[in-house]
Amino acid sequence: MLKSGNGHGTALPAGNARPRRNAPRPDRTIAVLQSNSLPALVQRELERMILAGDLAVGAKLNESAIAELLGVSRGPVREAFRALEESGLVRLEKNRGVFVRQIAVEEADEIYELRAVLDEYAGRRVAQAAVPTDVKALRALVERMDRAVARNDVDSYHAANLGFHDSLVALAGNGKLLATYRRLVNELHLYRRATLAQAGALPASVREHHDILDKIEAGQAAAAGRALFEHVMGSRERMHRVAEHPARTVRKR
Repeated sequence: MLKSGNGHGTALPAGNARPRRNAPRPDRTIAVLQSNSLPALVQRELERMILAGDLAVGAKLNESAIAELLGVSRGPVREAFRALEESGLVRLEKNRGVFVRQIAVEEADEIYELRAVLDEYAGRRVAQAAVPTDVKALRALVERMDRAVARNDVDSYHAANLGFHDSLVALAGNGKLLATYRRLVNELHLYRRATLAQAGALPASVREHHDILDKIEAGQAAAAGRALFEHVMGSRERMHRVAEHPARTVRKR
């Protein structure tokens, strides 16, 4: 089953299968397919599965098996694989196939350093230009983090955390920056969840987000940028602790 743009499942027709009683109306399915090409829908679903850990790091992705799983032909799957390689989530090896990508700690180190610089720049820009509706949207994401911390729900926190930083960079208004940032985030996806799964990491992380948002709301550009830089570098340090002591994490909920 593929995900539509609004987050609801949209079943794609396969052969002569009888539609379910609660299946989407044909006009709604057509609208989804018109606004999202089939390869893009396949890419979005595979991306969701990789980021959720349903497709493990290092796993080989079989084109035929994925096509059967999602109820599509192999062509859209092949196109989705190419797009996922460009976004940094898979690697294509000649004569071997497609694999979910994992990066070495040394490369992750470099990415965290670059991300810290990009986040600092974005924080400065947003603090200078954010309007109340922007701050409200960011505040809603931080409040989601608060609720996840109260439940010790790493997965929900991780999703809200990704949304906060992506929204922040998008608000900076630089398309090239956003595209570069998103690729870096994809490459770090496994490390980022693992850093949050450490005991005590969620409360510390959410305090940092509150501080960042307070500085943005106050229009303190330099302070907001610096807070973001330090936040990312703190995540890098937590990543090193995970790499050195991988067992010191809380269990996935």
